Amino acid sequence: MSDSKQEQKNNRVVVVTGAGTGIGRATARAFARQGATVLAVGRRPEPLDETATGFPGIRPHVADITAPGAPEEIVSAAVDTYGRLDVLVNNAGIGGGGPLGTLDRRVIDPLLETNLVAPVLLTQAAVPALEDARGVVVNVTTTIGQRGWPNSSFYPATKSALETLTRCWAVELAPRGVRVVAVAPGAIETPIADHMGLGPEQRKALREWQLAHIPLGRIGRPEDVAWAIAALAAPDAAYLTGTVLPVDGGALVS
Repeated sequence: MSDSKQEQKNNRVVVVTGAGTGIGRATARAFARQGATVLAVGRRPEPLDETATGFPGIRPHVADITAPGAPEEIVSAAVDTYGRLDVLVNNAGIGGGGPLGTLDRRVIDPLLETNLVAPVLLTQAAVPALEDARGVVVNVTTTIGQRGWPNSSFYPATKSALETLTRCWAVELAPRGVRVVAVAPGAIETPIADHMGLGPEQRKALREWQLAHIPLGRIGRPEDVAWAIAALAAPDAAYLTGTVLPVDGGALVS
């Protein structure tokens, strides 16, 4: 990497949503290790404080991304404090759902608001600052959305829609100097399964099924996904936009 690109990489300001646990925590730390200043966004202060422990470049920022005015407030927190915004990582998401016949607004609305509407509004609020910095949007989706997934279709549907937005935004924002990419994790060791209401036996059965379909033979780590996010957002990736990168141990192609 050239000296100018290394300096650009070190001086970036990055917003990561869902930064209190799992992929978001690993991503915030990955950027901080590169020398970036990271605004780590999440709903609960304690996990965010843990994310920032030992990483002076990470600043916890408590916010519910689905709340009215939250997108503008988050962007202002970065720009007003640090003077710029270089990378937006739309990582926050929730799982859940169920088979047809069980879906209602209580299930659908939170998934839609968190996984799709909030990233749209946050990206929209961030575009002017990203344009000034010739920045990058990284959306976190799922490889589940690229295959049939019975009995839990609405969660991957929201993530598939985010991949469509990734491609559309890539074309729309390219003239403004903003790149848009996505990382699609497969089976990753994160707390999302706990939040989906699965019991111990259900989680065990799910993991066994996943392992049987992963050529590399292991469940992924949050750090595996964080590496891909940081790599796609790096200055050296300046000719990539509209890319959706699976990080799934080969499951998608098996």
